[in-house]
Amino acid sequence: MRVNGKIRAREVRVIGPDGKQLGVYLLNDALNLARQHGVDLVEISANAVPPVCRIIEIGKFRYEIAKKEKESRKHQHASTVKEVQLSPRIDPHDLGIKVQHAVNFLCEDMKVKVALKFRGREMAHTEIGFEVINKFIAEIAPFGHPDFTPKLVGRAINLMISPLPRNKRAKNPRADEDDEVTPEEPGHAPEKTPPQKPHAQPAAETAKVPVAEQPAADGLQNPFANLEIK
Repeated sequence: MRVNGKIRAREVRVIGPDGKQLGVYLLNDALNLARQHGVDLVEISANAVPPVCRIIEIGKFRYEIAKKEKESRKHQHASTVKEVQLSPRIDPHDLGIKVQHAVNFLCEDMKVKVALKFRGREMAHTEIGFEVINKFIAEIAPFGHPDFTPKLVGRAINLMISPLPRNKRAKNPRADEDDEVTPEEPGHAPEKTPPQKPHAQPAAETAKVPVAEQPAADGLQNPFANLEIK
């Protein structure tokens, strides 16, 4: 992008400060016209014959370009769809991780497709899957809203979630964690904590409980505890 004296064309087509075409001018005449308005002559289309220049303050022109690029990226994100997969037997911790992934996508103005798939005889208890989906919707409510009611299609419950407008959307909690990191003060080296050896835990505490004996989340009896998936 050339400005003022860096423009090399002999003649240029000039667009005035109000956005209207003023016609074809010799370069010196176009420069004088820009000086009369107290702004710059900016080449906006170098490949045109003759090149197209606009009379505008260069800082304002760069701001307009940056704003258009930002809007373009926003629409590009809005058309992007990310998928999150769930299962009716998902662990509460894993569900929290899936929720955080969805929150990150929604805060970047992306849509989220949620798919909960049933395997084997899990189809006999589809109500468990709907409970997981409804809990997922409640968790992401401050950041997005479902486009339609969850539907059972084949062996899966499908759901599409769109991000809320920025002025109505909660702030991403992950961003708050990043803000809590404070820079070190100059001239002060951080104190180093000597590494500590991990204490060995008794075997009784580290032993894992078999999946079949683990209690279901929220006090519900898990109907899939002894189910074999074929």
